[in-house]
Amino acid sequence: MLVDWINFTPLASLGGGGLIGLSAGLMFLGLGRIAGISGILGSLLRNEAGDVAWRALFLLGLLAAPGLWLLLLPQGLPPLPAAPAEPQGWALISLGGLLVGFGTRLAGGCTSGHGVCGLARLSTRSAVAVLSFMASGGLTVYVARHLLGA
Repeated sequence: MLVDWINFTPLASLGGGGLIGLSAGLMFLGLGRIAGISGILGSLLRNEAGDVAWRALFLLGLLAAPGLWLLLLPQGLPPLPAAPAEPQGWALISLGGLLVGFGTRLAGGCTSGHGVCGLARLSTRSAVAVLSFMASGGLTVYVARHLLGA
């Protein structure tokens, strides 16, 4: 395996992970809520009484954060890779999105809910979910790189 040393950012990644953990902990201590994105979005879409404001603000913060980052760091981020031009590229992206949504529903939560919050609470269900996520990701990379040659 080759490491892309130019784009390797362990300190920024560690800082970002620490902020995610701190935010999830503060949310749990302050509101008694889990910072799982799929649960927050799902409950907002169901319009559960009394929970709309904080859920909407949480998701608005997720959407506004990149813009705030660009304001604070004028040089911005490196350019994103070009979107696939061919129709099968979009079909695969759409299929992938649907499979992620199905897996999130099947697992009873997303990677943020299980990985960050569930593991911190020593949840067995979250441990099984995270192991499943990681095994599926590893298997996907193996098949794509070694069997399909992508």
